[in-house]
Amino acid sequence: MNWINNYVRPRINSIFSRRETPENLWTKCDECGTMLFHREVSDNLNVCTNCGHHMHISPRDRFAALFDGGVFTEVKVPAPTVDPLQFRDQKKYPERLRAAQKQTEEAEAMLVVTGDIGRTPVVACAQDFSFMAGSMGMYVGNAIIAAAEEAVKLKRPLILFSAAGGARMQEGILSLMQMPRTTVAVQMLKEANLPYIVVLTHPTTGGVTASYAMLGDVHIAEPNALICFAGPRVIEQTIREKLPEGFQRAEYLLEHGMLDRVTSRLEMREELITIIRMLMGLPPAVRGDLPAPAEVAEEPVTPPKPETAQDESKT
Repeated sequence: MNWINNYVRPRINSIFSRRETPENLWTKCDECGTMLFHREVSDNLNVCTNCGHHMHISPRDRFAALFDGGVFTEVKVPAPTVDPLQFRDQKKYPERLRAAQKQTEEAEAMLVVTGDIGRTPVVACAQDFSFMAGSMGMYVGNAIIAAAEEAVKLKRPLILFSAAGGARMQEGILSLMQMPRTTVAVQMLKEANLPYIVVLTHPTTGGVTASYAMLGDVHIAEPNALICFAGPRVIEQTIREKLPEGFQRAEYLLEHGMLDRVTSRLEMREELITIIRMLMGLPPAVRGDLPAPAEVAEEPVTPPKPETAQDESKT
């Protein structure tokens, strides 16, 4: 029986055993419920190919699609004091930070970079909603100030992608202090006559909406993004009334004059290139390069043969 146990049974088990399927191969659209293959989602910048719903995208993936060749350089942000208030709820604040850093593989909720978009040099920063809901703390304030200083130093426009649930409660009043700090940073750009463009993504709420997210020269939003100070559920519970359909969504705010554009993520790059070059007084972007003319090799010129005495006698 040894040959059965040692050979036949393992062979049968290997044939009929259930193979493990890797996770995250499929993504379900929150809007229409369609199951999408992960490559299909990433190739479409996390936009549902069935209904056009804009799902969450990380700042690095966004910048990889935004910048020329996916190349950008990170700007160093001064690190603030960790947990100055010794805040604790169910977990200590440093523990929540470490958990968010492990989940997102990012240092904090905002990434600041420089690079070229359509051969136009810019400074860009983006909030990561998956990092503690993109909440605005001291690091985010330092990041926006660092981005504004870098833009002024390099004389480049600043593009900000907002996505936040508001101020970070674990930092208390120190978090709310970032509202006037970031307002001063935006004023630095205005005094330097540099464009400040804000792209509001889902969701942008609370103190972020009440400060730097609504101070741009141009405000663009992704479709169906929630943009507000107090959310619709809070308002409904306060006034005890049902809000109209689409209230506080990007299209509603565009209709009521709070936004300049509502642009799909798939068209955002071309939109930003056009707006930036127009505000900077630059000519339209070059959409494509013609190949350099090929060098034509010059054929050597053969000098005419001199007439000989024999040729003259024939004539």
